[in-house]
Amino acid sequence: MTIENKVERGLFDEVMVPCYNPMEMIPVKGEGARVWDQEGKEYIDFAGGIAVSCLGHCHPAMVNALTEQGNKLWHLSNVMTNEPALRLAKKLTEVSFAEKVFFANSGAEANEAALKLARRYAADQFGPEKSEIIAFKQGFHGRTFFTVTVGGQAAYSDGFGPKPGDVTHLPYNDVDALREHISDRTCAIMMEPLQGEGGIIAPTDEFIQTVRELCDKYNALLIFDEVQTGNGRTGHFYAYQGLGVTPDILSTAKSLGGGFPIGAMLTTTELAQHLKVGTHGSTYGGNPLACAVAEAVVDVVSQPETLAGVAEREALFREGLAKLNDKYQIFAEVRGKGLLLGAALNDEWQGRARDVLVAAGKEGLMVLVAGANVVRFTPSLVITKEEIQEGLSRLDKALATLTK
Repeated sequence: MTIENKVERGLFDEVMVPCYNPMEMIPVKGEGARVWDQEGKEYIDFAGGIAVSCLGHCHPAMVNALTEQGNKLWHLSNVMTNEPALRLAKKLTEVSFAEKVFFANSGAEANEAALKLARRYAADQFGPEKSEIIAFKQGFHGRTFFTVTVGGQAAYSDGFGPKPGDVTHLPYNDVDALREHISDRTCAIMMEPLQGEGGIIAPTDEFIQTVRELCDKYNALLIFDEVQTGNGRTGHFYAYQGLGVTPDILSTAKSLGGGFPIGAMLTTTELAQHLKVGTHGSTYGGNPLACAVAEAVVDVVSQPETLAGVAEREALFREGLAKLNDKYQIFAEVRGKGLLLGAALNDEWQGRARDVLVAAGKEGLMVLVAGANVVRFTPSLVITKEEIQEGLSRLDKALATLTK
């Protein structure tokens, strides 16, 4: 690449809508859990594109699937079906409770489909007054107007005019508040089985069991947003499988395509019949390219050794973070499950999660935050043990610069 053609970070400010504030460096190449920027500097990737790159960068299974399908067929529209979509749908029903699948392009779209199905089912079965959706404070379900309203963070949904109605937000893990509020008007409860953006908050056993019981009692559907927790992230293919509770509808995206945009809503045959021809759709949903890549991802991630490896890697992370904490006294606790982990900052470090992210970047380590007080780690599920050690040692250097 000649120097005249170099794409500068300044170009972002010139041509892009300013709703993001990206880092100064621009990555140009990735392999496994490593990334290189324009200057050739190497980074260890503990961010995984926000829990997306579940097999790391340019995994051979994904590259092969994309290349093969790219030479066959890219797009058809939903006037026809295609082989990769059918194979992928079949595999998703085999690794989950689901019997029926709807394909979209993102988590927000999968959640939009889930919410529309819940409302349509309630209207068909019980009438129009059964329309309330209960969701939880600090929840996150996407950026479309419906999903951002159901998400429990007003900062993301305020300022865009009148919101979709009949959405109630309750505190996560508050059994009494839920018991008190739910009624026959409730059509669905939507929740993350482990809150991601909200700070990596796990549900208590009592809470998750009560949610399911109350949904059954009041004929409400339970929607699990597994956009971040799904596809092996917690060590189960889907997080619900480790909680002893099965939802009625499940959304999945992020790591489903390992980096190629795809989302899916999974449900039962009984519920699916309420989305008749013409009631919902997506131009690109279920396109052959995305489905071929996702099929390769599901094949690798659903292997017992891949899922078992997630727990091993979680243990290495927890052990390494505990050692760093002995040294720097920075974390109050490490939350989460599998490779969706959040190191919550202690009282002295409140509000400084982004400082840790920036300092780590300077040392060649990519991490994330979940709010101002939690450093989030969502690396590849197949990151090598050496890469974990190397990344932790770079985090050590980063924390040293902050504690000076």
